[in-house]
Amino acid sequence: MELTIDDVRAAREVVRRHLPPTPMWSYPVLNATAGATVLVKHENTQPTGAFKVRGGLVLIAALDGRPTVTYSTGNHAQSMAYASHVAGAECTVVMPVGANPAKVAAVQAWGAEVILTGASLADCERHATALAASTGAALVSPGDTPSLIAGVGTLYLEILEARPDLDAIVVPVGSGSGAAAATIVARALAPDCAVIAVQSTASPAAHHAWRSGTRSTRPNRTRVEGLATGRSYDLPQRHLSASLTDFLLVTDDRIAEAQRLLATQAHTLAEGAGAAPLAALLANPDRFAGRDIAIVCTGGNASPQELAMVGGC
Repeated sequence: MELTIDDVRAAREVVRRHLPPTPMWSYPVLNATAGATVLVKHENTQPTGAFKVRGGLVLIAALDGRPTVTYSTGNHAQSMAYASHVAGAECTVVMPVGANPAKVAAVQAWGAEVILTGASLADCERHATALAASTGAALVSPGDTPSLIAGVGTLYLEILEARPDLDAIVVPVGSGSGAAAATIVARALAPDCAVIAVQSTASPAAHHAWRSGTRSTRPNRTRVEGLATGRSYDLPQRHLSASLTDFLLVTDDRIAEAQRLLATQAHTLAEGAGAAPLAALLANPDRFAGRDIAIVCTGGNASPQELAMVGGC
């Protein structure tokens, strides 16, 4: 299924019943550091601490109470758990054994069942697929599910309805659902606004798929949980191939530095994925100099290790 702006607008009618628009602010000190006017879209203020809650609400509403099984390293898991709690539906989330304990606890606190298995998201996907087949629950892919993309697209409606004159939006990529949604909305509302994706050099599957035009499985070694996907997803990639302006890579160390800058210059706690767009700006200063750029702080669910690094800055 190819999504359109009408799908995103329909999703907004679901999202707005549960969530207010998130703020988008600019910070003079951060602007001076970046050499550009940077508007931070604060999805870290969502009740689950991340943007994916929008997609979860839209998906679960469409399933009308059917139990679900999904797999995730954290933020998608919390989205599904929160939306299932709101709807009174059953949800099982398969997470890697090494998943962030705080994210596991958050998923359980919303009432979802958590199964910890395997060392990677690929291991979790195999287990979730078998579990859904044996129980009859709906299997939910974190990337290849149209309702999730339509739901997260609502944040880009908020950005571009407020600032249709933006030069660019920079979006972090794990599965690619957020960047795909951004291209759908920008194409309809602000076709002159560039949509630029960013991923870690240590887990570049989506980047490689976009560059090569083919499905991609790549080493998945990033320490940034929200970017830790070792393969591309077909539905997001179709939209990225059609409309994405560019796709950048940044190192995990640059992402960590961007987290520190967001904390000190924008009063913002960002997890690694949420800081990746700023890292891309800082790594490419000539490209963004003097322009008006929105960066999406997709989440604030930083691990204890990340918090220790930020606290030491």
